[in-house]
Amino acid sequence: MIGIKTSEEIEKMRKAGKLAAQLLDYIEPFVQEGVTTLYLNDLCAIFTKMHGAVSAPLNYRGFPKSICTSINNVVCHGIPCADDVLKNGDIINIDVTVILDGFHGDTSRTFMVGNVENRVADFVRRTEKAMYHGIEAVKPGKYLYEVGRAVEKYTAQFGYSIVRDYTGHGIGRNFHEDPQVFHHYTRANKIRLQKGMTFTVEPMINMGSSYKVKTSRKDGWTVTTADGSLSAQFEHTILVTADGAEILTRV
Repeated sequence: MIGIKTSEEIEKMRKAGKLAAQLLDYIEPFVQEGVTTLYLNDLCAIFTKMHGAVSAPLNYRGFPKSICTSINNVVCHGIPCADDVLKNGDIINIDVTVILDGFHGDTSRTFMVGNVENRVADFVRRTEKAMYHGIEAVKPGKYLYEVGRAVEKYTAQFGYSIVRDYTGHGIGRNFHEDPQVFHHYTRANKIRLQKGMTFTVEPMINMGSSYKVKTSRKDGWTVTTADGSLSAQFEHTILVTADGAEILTRV
């Protein structure tokens, strides 16, 4: 069942979303060559606690860290560790979710480390644009599948592929709520949008032509592209308004 948020709940989600956005702004200057993802994790954990919030990923279904750090061909759920040292030319998605006053704010960005190849930089920027195309498709009375249709229409021209095994999701008091938000066109998302719905738009785009992914048998979390191509992602938590969408994860 898809919940409709009250005005009080929406205000709490705005505050949680703003803090999540502030967290990504805070960590950005530290995303540099030679830095470990564990260091980034620890900084984010401290920042979150200092602001009276809780890191939602920590211990969620057994996830061991406070943020997800997904480098290059890692699609999502990369686990921060001391052995992952950022290198010149890397791209890294940092996915953060905070719980503030009982509500979740979920957002992610893909950062570029040092000098990134032009085609890779274009890929990252286009992935961010794909997310915004999806958000712009959100209108009350329209169907949720318009989000996936918009993302797919934009990315197809570049020969990229859209991950299908992982989706956006409803969010609020719970980390993951209904509905699932697919980022490709599918009638499974024939859900009429209503004012007061909150969910994430977070396309995971692979630079290669295959959308297929695989999950590490070693840790059970790290998801990589099946063909080894690069993957990028951007994410916002949004609210369906009377005339479109409000991005809640902005400063």
